Amino acid sequence: MTEFQKYIQRYLDLIPSENWLEEMKKSGEKTISLYSFLAEEQSNFAYAEGKWTLKELLQHLIDAERIFAYRALRFARKDRTELPGWDEEAYAQHYFPAERSIQNLVEEFEIVRKSSTLFFENLNTIQLSETGIANGNEISVETIGKLIVGHNIHHLNIIEERYLSKF
Repeated sequence: MTEFQKYIQRYLDLIPSENWLEEMKKSGEKTISLYSFLAEEQSNFAYAEGKWTLKELLQHLIDAERIFAYRALRFARKDRTELPGWDEEAYAQHYFPAERSIQNLVEEFEIVRKSSTLFFENLNTIQLSETGIANGNEISVETIGKLIVGHNIHHLNIIEERYLSKF
């Protein structure tokens, strides 16, 4: 197993059932529910110096999902162009969460997740099995969909363990 496969597998292992499309809906609903109950002050909380605030973390989920879905779209449509990686820390330097309300971020996440869900639900088995190269690694459309789910669950776990326990 390559380092990339190990990296991906740690997210895939978090998906609690084989029905990853249903888990995409569930993890999205859980994220929306969790963030909908946060006060603005709580959403600006970071559990340690140099760690993302809850707002920044939600923006990270939004950005990551958009990037992953874009990759999946390209590969599902048989676009063989190799796609570059992305630096989540560089993106985080340009979030400006103080300029946005938590409700606004929740709404954006909800729309992005709905879009991703509709996209993946309407791919056939051939499209789901298509592959492409992103960040120097080959990955299938289906694995990208699962990665969205596992990545979301990973961050939900961090929120529960490191953020919510501090309130």
